[in-house]
Amino acid sequence: MHRAGFVNIIGNPNVGKSTLMNAFIGEKLSIITSKAQTTRHRILGIVNGEDFQVILSDTPGIIKPAYELQESMMDFVKSAFEDADVLIYMVEIGEKALKDESFFKKITNSKIPVLLLLNKIDSSNQEQLEEQAELWQQKVPNAEFYPISALNGFNVQNVFDRIVELLPESPAFYPKDQLTDKPERFFVNEAIREKILLHYKKEIPYAVEVDTEEFFEEEKIIKIRSVIMVERETQKGIIIGHKGSALKRVGMEARKDLEQFFGKQVHIELYVKVNKNWRSNQNQLKRFGYNQR
Repeated sequence: MHRAGFVNIIGNPNVGKSTLMNAFIGEKLSIITSKAQTTRHRILGIVNGEDFQVILSDTPGIIKPAYELQESMMDFVKSAFEDADVLIYMVEIGEKALKDESFFKKITNSKIPVLLLLNKIDSSNQEQLEEQAELWQQKVPNAEFYPISALNGFNVQNVFDRIVELLPESPAFYPKDQLTDKPERFFVNEAIREKILLHYKKEIPYAVEVDTEEFFEEEKIIKIRSVIMVERETQKGIIIGHKGSALKRVGMEARKDLEQFFGKQVHIELYVKVNKNWRSNQNQLKRFGYNQR
């Protein structure tokens, strides 16, 4: 018997959804930073076994949208309810509610299996853990409850084993050697964006989009040319930094990650362009893979 299905991970920003997905897959597919809204797309990661295929979906953290890009991000979350065979609702220690009541109702009224994962338990004590467990089991009585630490791997394997048990009997949806549904350029963009999230403050990371214009893979090296889009001239200057030092650091760190990801030498050229108000421009959002309505 072969099981296969879609397992979609939802929750507030920064609860550890990307860390969990990467832990399940054993590869760094989703970028991880301490900043909210790190994940902008819905990213599929595929875990294959002899008799199963788990198709995991990491989604943006649930927020109240303030502009067009965020509306598109929440559309990715809505779509995660539509095709799930198993839903993972992830919360962290100290959390009391989901930021959008309509999403919460969808979870509590779900007709498919829901696993409620209480993450970051390594940062709590026994008393707090028991209080939180009671709170969430009352709030989402239709869910199976698991305390976990995605970062340290505590209880992650037990959750994964339960996921496989809950999947419907089905042939594989993707070839067994496939890791994700995204092309190489997507991961180049995300590696660069992660470094920008890590090294720049305030509005800068949220005003940035990355577009990889060239990706040439040769036998021993991958040659990449990527453009960092910002919304204003002042942001362009901040991204580049004094004598190009800030941009150079982003390129160097992204190259190291990409060499590990692709398993070969990478040469990367970075440029910065102003693309005014792209976050509110429907055509630009479509071009970058958002706003699929």
